[in-house]
Amino acid sequence: MYFEKSKGFPKDFLWGSASAAYQVEGACNEDGKGPSNWDEFVRIPGKTFKATTGDKAVDHYHRYKEDVALMAEMGLKTYRFSISWPRIIPDGNGEVNEKGLQFYDDLINELVKNNIVPMVTVYHWDMPQALEEQYHGWESRRIVDDFVRYAKVLFERYSDRVKHWIIMNEQNVFTGLGWNAGMHPPGKVDDQKMFYQVNHYAFMAHAKSVIALKEICPDAKVGSSFAFTPAYAFDRKPENAMAKMDYDDLENFYWMDMYAYGRYPRAARAYLESKDLMPVIEDEDEEILKKAASLIDFMGVNYYRTCVAEYNPIDGVGATHEMNTTGKKGTAKVQGVPGLYKNPANEFLPTTDWDWTIDPMGLRMCCRQITSRYDLPIVISENGLGAFDKFEDGEIHDPYRIDYLKHHIEELKKACDDGCRVLAYCTWSYTDLLSWLNGYQKRYGFVYVDREEEENSGTLNRYKKDSYYWYKHVIETNGEEL
Repeated sequence: MYFEKSKGFPKDFLWGSASAAYQVEGACNEDGKGPSNWDEFVRIPGKTFKATTGDKAVDHYHRYKEDVALMAEMGLKTYRFSISWPRIIPDGNGEVNEKGLQFYDDLINELVKNNIVPMVTVYHWDMPQALEEQYHGWESRRIVDDFVRYAKVLFERYSDRVKHWIIMNEQNVFTGLGWNAGMHPPGKVDDQKMFYQVNHYAFMAHAKSVIALKEICPDAKVGSSFAFTPAYAFDRKPENAMAKMDYDDLENFYWMDMYAYGRYPRAARAYLESKDLMPVIEDEDEEILKKAASLIDFMGVNYYRTCVAEYNPIDGVGATHEMNTTGKKGTAKVQGVPGLYKNPANEFLPTTDWDWTIDPMGLRMCCRQITSRYDLPIVISENGLGAFDKFEDGEIHDPYRIDYLKHHIEELKKACDDGCRVLAYCTWSYTDLLSWLNGYQKRYGFVYVDREEEENSGTLNRYKKDSYYWYKHVIETNGEEL
């Protein structure tokens, strides 16, 4: 739509930034924390760039007060962070670790003291390794009850101060890379039957956690964050328009429909039934899923890029199980699902060094699609640019990051004018951090952290980038001056 004058962002808009426990905390075996699936997975040769780990990460566990002080100086309105399940319940389903709970108490209290709204992610991929050893983790329905117990521990401990909750982060990513591409734990390749079953168990864990939260804290706001990659049809050919529909049902709506409606898309379900890939669904599951969907307060969106959908013949390209993890531009390969769609490059859009498209208008499109299909408020829980930053004479000039965020915020403002109810915008990330497969060279933060891939490299000191000061002004003007 076109509007002569923008209404701007709501007065209570939450300007934020985000992180994840494994990527920032470090302290991998301190104060009673148990090992996570990621602590084990990164030790498999070849799984991460230069064998990087989160053992130390950027030491947020010991430096959280310094990091929160930087957030307060910037004027940050909300900070989205995740809680480490093995730090809270080291073996996944046994004794609760009080020292782990206390760390997040201290972090939350520090945020509240500085007028920063804590936004908590219950699960951002680090599952207790003990559950993998007990029953293969997400492959067993047993994990649903263990997950909900863990979530209840958090709700009961923190919901007096935490009113914004995200249950799952990028369920589509950790399951897809874990059971189809072999790039995330447990490292399985093309195990599609289990991929869909794992997703069903994760949906059940999400649903039962939503219901539990509303019973414990009725005024809490809750959703899950989905990695939304919208697609453009390759051209005007009907078969490519249909390829886009197939892509949307299997890559996007499969998750968002479940969060918002408590059901799978009909076309996706029909396709999975034809391929004998439908998960086992117990009698009470659908009722629970629909109840949870009725309680959802917002759709969380992690937006980074768009893609192209083109018809892919039955003998066409499949999944390569590869991605650009080095930052060598132009090394990503076309992937697809034979008989349905493939995702060729978009020649009309620039890309990052990791071959992700840069498409600010796609963020507006995300919001419009969610508003039209679900009529839910939206939390942009991640959006940001990973890049090679240079530390020179104590300064970091990152005009490319400012340009990226500026144009995305401009489009987000237009989405608000379109009638989309956007509650928050969280950049990824606040400080530099470990990029799961890409090491420490792929930097996202407003705050530069002095470390490289080598475990004992750098001082871990914090330095403000140019983007830090720019975002501070954006917050001060509520997005009016970019």
